[in-house]
Amino acid sequence: MSVYPSEAPAPALSRETFPDRRGQVLTGAEIIWESLLRENVEVVFGYPGGAIMPAYDAMIAYPIHHVLVRHEQGGSHMADGYARASGRVGVCLGTSGPGATNLVTGIATAMLDSIPMVAITGQVHAHLLGSDAFQEVDITGVTLPITKHNYLVTRVEEIAPTLREAFYIARSGRPGPVLVDICKNAQQDKAPFVWADAPPTLPGYRPVHVPLETDIQRAAALINGAKRPVILAGQGVIKAGASELLSRLVETSGMPVAMTLLGIGGFPASHPLNLGMMGMHGEAWVNHAIQESDLILAVGMRFDDRVTGRLATYAPYAKKIHIELDPSEINKNVKVDVAIVADCKVALAELLPEVRPADRAPWLARIDALKGDSAVRDIQTLPDSGKLYAAHVIHDLWRATDGNALVVTDVGQHQMWEAQYYKHDAPRTLLTSGGLGTMGFALPAAIGARFARRDADVWVVVGDGGFQMTACELTTLAQEDIKVNVAIINNGFLGMVRQWQQFFYGGRYVATPIRSPDFVKLAEAHGLSARRVTSRAEVLDAVAWARAEPGSVVIDFRVEQEDSVYPMVPAGADLHDMIRRTPTRAQASAVSTADQAVTHNPIFETGEDD
Repeated sequence: MSVYPSEAPAPALSRETFPDRRGQVLTGAEIIWESLLRENVEVVFGYPGGAIMPAYDAMIAYPIHHVLVRHEQGGSHMADGYARASGRVGVCLGTSGPGATNLVTGIATAMLDSIPMVAITGQVHAHLLGSDAFQEVDITGVTLPITKHNYLVTRVEEIAPTLREAFYIARSGRPGPVLVDICKNAQQDKAPFVWADAPPTLPGYRPVHVPLETDIQRAAALINGAKRPVILAGQGVIKAGASELLSRLVETSGMPVAMTLLGIGGFPASHPLNLGMMGMHGEAWVNHAIQESDLILAVGMRFDDRVTGRLATYAPYAKKIHIELDPSEINKNVKVDVAIVADCKVALAELLPEVRPADRAPWLARIDALKGDSAVRDIQTLPDSGKLYAAHVIHDLWRATDGNALVVTDVGQHQMWEAQYYKHDAPRTLLTSGGLGTMGFALPAAIGARFARRDADVWVVVGDGGFQMTACELTTLAQEDIKVNVAIINNGFLGMVRQWQQFFYGGRYVATPIRSPDFVKLAEAHGLSARRVTSRAEVLDAVAWARAEPGSVVIDFRVEQEDSVYPMVPAGADLHDMIRRTPTRAQASAVSTADQAVTHNPIFETGEDD
């Protein structure tokens, strides 16, 4: 018999038979759940407390599953992961004061990556606002810069229309997080429940933009006349459901595609015209191709600094077309020649008929030459010295899962290795924190993803540092009895910071060696199965074991401690100015031959190679 108490069992309620209570007088707490039902919310992630207690008391009467998190930050990441995996709005709950402020990191993560999320927080009684009451924090003021919009609700009559607006704002246009702070008196008071099914009309809010025909024609003319074009595909392709249209454009035009980190999966990795990831840790030939291109078609991406390198030298010979839903992103970082302000799916549908087939063979041959020595520099080709490299783990995980897993990564070296060595063919199969770079994201986000995709083979790929930030959510896995496989890339360092210290701070490893608990024992203490892997020969067997286990598991992969991610564009450097892995002496002749192929370009002379 368990020594731990269980949550009160939820009543056997069905959405199909749940009564329509519109027009009835309800408490504000009941109105919260009535509103969530009408927004088709199936699961919420939260942690109770004094100011949100009325809502929790009312929750038991509603057919919405509640996941009790171990820390509110975990709840916000779970809502985020649910949204990324499903495309729907994720919902998290917290109480006032520290409960609300603990949500901040997850809200900011969602904001930077345009994730639709609604965070509902309790607040002290309206008459106590501004009095420094117990657990009072101005959370709307705190989150103003990191939400798409937020609300303070002081009256029960405001709850339903506010939540209706919050969900509409979160999912429409460029998605983002919305916070709704509800005073305790509003939850306790009563009012008739009124709900309008039509989307709200908000003055000044324009989430829909229609592409101009003149812009479509100008873009098509540039594409049809280009000799060295590259498509840069971002997360907007995935969010718009535009992957099929992008594939049709690629097949028609013959243009190769480079991916942003968050765009991975928006265009199949197995397609011969998928070049791979661009940017700071992108493939070397991708960055060179961008720098040599005469046309860039940027689709649903925002020219982040990790993508462009030094702006003054970014793609200097290319005309630039930018398809982007958010007008504020146009010309913000990179000046463009044609801007198409519209949803990616709409814009590509209008552009496709105007694009003519073209012979890109000389350009594609040039890109093949740019690949040069990359194969011999690849960690996969290094002789087996008995050491286990993180790249080995990721590559073998890809092989063992046939590339069909839903992978959720944390932030750091392992994140980049996953992007390089796990080949994603489908949208929403790589979930990761891009803009904010949030350590601790992976484990809770994977829990959210599991509730969104109950049939998926969900894997967490996480470093030993980031894992310890939210490892408490292992018990959430156990309590919910759901299946998630956790792969800890354990190198005993805060790896990415250590790499920067090696490259740019004279090898002084300050505060980056990190001691960890015994992760196998830790997992077992949480009630999960676990094992440790120290050689590559064990990797495939461990992955097979993890997939066969009925419950969640943890694998502690003890990898080479001081390996680095290559290539790397130093911060502020030109995109083509990359630090490369030094090949072994046995590979030197192959490298020399490959470098000669890169140096002499019959199409375009660029000067020095990396």
